[in-house]
Amino acid sequence: MRARATVAAVVLAALAACQPDDDGNMIAGVDDRLLDPKTCETCHPRHYREWLGSMHAYAAEDPVFRAMNARGQRETNGALGDFCVKCHAPMAVELGLTRDGLNLDEVPQHLQGVTCYFCHTVAAVEGTHNNPLRLAYNDVMLGAIRDPVPTDAHRSAYSPHLDESTMESADMCGACHDIVTDAGVHLERTYLEWLDSFMSDVDPLSGGPAPYGQRCGSCHMGPFERGPIADAPGVRADRRHSSHMMVGVDVALTDFPDAELGPQLRAEQLHEMENGLLRRNAVCATICVNPADHGGTDVDVYLHNEHSAHAWPSGAAQDRRAWLELRVWSGEVEVLQSGVLPETTPIDGLDDPNLWEMRDFVYDDAGNVAHMFWDVRQVDSRLLPAAPVLSPEGDRETWRARRFSVPEAAVDRVTTRVRLRPMGLAVLDDLIESGDLDAAIRDAMPIFDVRPTVLEWTPQNAIDHPGYGSCVETLPDNCGAIVSGAEPPG
Repeated sequence: MRARATVAAVVLAALAACQPDDDGNMIAGVDDRLLDPKTCETCHPRHYREWLGSMHAYAAEDPVFRAMNARGQRETNGALGDFCVKCHAPMAVELGLTRDGLNLDEVPQHLQGVTCYFCHTVAAVEGTHNNPLRLAYNDVMLGAIRDPVPTDAHRSAYSPHLDESTMESADMCGACHDIVTDAGVHLERTYLEWLDSFMSDVDPLSGGPAPYGQRCGSCHMGPFERGPIADAPGVRADRRHSSHMMVGVDVALTDFPDAELGPQLRAEQLHEMENGLLRRNAVCATICVNPADHGGTDVDVYLHNEHSAHAWPSGAAQDRRAWLELRVWSGEVEVLQSGVLPETTPIDGLDDPNLWEMRDFVYDDAGNVAHMFWDVRQVDSRLLPAAPVLSPEGDRETWRARRFSVPEAAVDRVTTRVRLRPMGLAVLDDLIESGDLDAAIRDAMPIFDVRPTVLEWTPQNAIDHPGYGSCVETLPDNCGAIVSGAEPPG
C-alpha cells in the first residue's frame, strides 16, 4: 500500500500543476501515470481486464479504422483532420500528440483508445455528436458511487454521467456514438435513435428515467453484480459492479494487446457476444406459411426489434451487413432460397431479387454506391426501428414483414436466420484494393447468426395464429412480442 501511495503522490502532484494550454492541450512534461490504464489495474484488476478486451481499448489499434483514416486523409487532402481520431484516440488528441491519427504508431499505447481517464474525468457534455466531451483535467476520478471511500490512490467523486440510472449517462455515451459528417450527413445515429424511442422516456414525477426505460449502460454494461469495486483497504463489499467489456457487434481483428493474451480476450469477447443478453434478445422472428390465393404457398417472415433501445443494427450501419437467410423445401426439393451465400462472399451485388437486408444504403452526390463515409451525401435507411412509444401501436411500428411466394408447390419445411457481419466485405475489399488494408484482415471479419431468428417451420411444430395462419416464432423466454402485433404483408 505504501508503494501505491508513493506513486499516487507523484502523479497527483504533477497533475495538480498541469493545466490545459490555450488550445486545450495538456502542457508537456506531466507525469502521466494516472492517464495509464495499467495504473488503474493495480486497484481495479477486474475493470481493467474487461476494458482490455473491449472495443474501447482496441479503438485506435483497429486496422480497419487505421486504413479508413489513412485513406480519408489522403482523399480529402488532410481536410478529414481529427474527425476519426478524436473518438478512436481521444486522449492523444486532447494532449496534442496527434492531429490526424497518421502518427499513432509514435503515440504511447496507453494514450490510444478510449481510456479510463478519458471517461472518468468527463466534466461536461457540450453537444450531441462527434465527441463534444469536456474533461476536468484533474486527479478526481468520477464514477457512479455517490459516497466513495477515500483512498490514497486518487480523489473520487460521483458523476451522473457515469451512473447508468441517469439520463445524463446516455447523453455522455451518445455524444460519441452519434456522428455527423462535415457534409452534414447524420451518418451514425445511435443516440438519436435512442432519443426517438420510448426507452428514453422521462418519469414525469421524478424527472429521471422512466421505470421501463433503458440507457446505454443498461445493456452494454449489465447485468450488474454486487461486490467490492477496488482491491484496496476499507472498500465496501456492497457496491454495484458494471462490466467494462461494453459488448456491441464489433470485434478485435488482431491479437490485441499481444499474441499471448489477444486470442484469449477475443474468445471472451465472442463468447459474450454470442451468449450475453445483448444479442440474444436483440431481434426476434416469426415464420407463417399459408396456401396462396391462386395456388402455391405464401411464406411470410416477420422480424421485430425486440430489446434494442435503438435501431438494429446501429452505429456504423452503412458499413454493417445484416440480412435474412431463408430456405424453403417441398419434400426433398429446395424450392426457394434467399440470402444464401458462402461466408467469404460479399452480400453486396448478390443476384437475389428476394434479398432482405437491414442496413443503411449510402450514395455519393451522383447517386453511386459509396463505401467511404466522406463520400456519403444520401442515406437510405432500412434498419429495424425501435418503438417510438410504449403502446401496442408503438410496438406495431417496429415489426417488419416480407412475403415470399412459392408458386405451384406445397411447402413442408422453412428455415430462417438473420446473419450479421460487423463490416461488409465489399467495404474491406475497397480498402484492400486501395492498398490501405492488409488482405489478411478480410479473413478475420466474423459473421454471426442472431440466435432468436434461427427458426424452423414444419406443419408438425407450427401453431395457428388467427389472421396469420400456421406459424412458428421465437420462444417467449427470448422474446415477449408476438406476431399478433404485426401488420401482415399484403
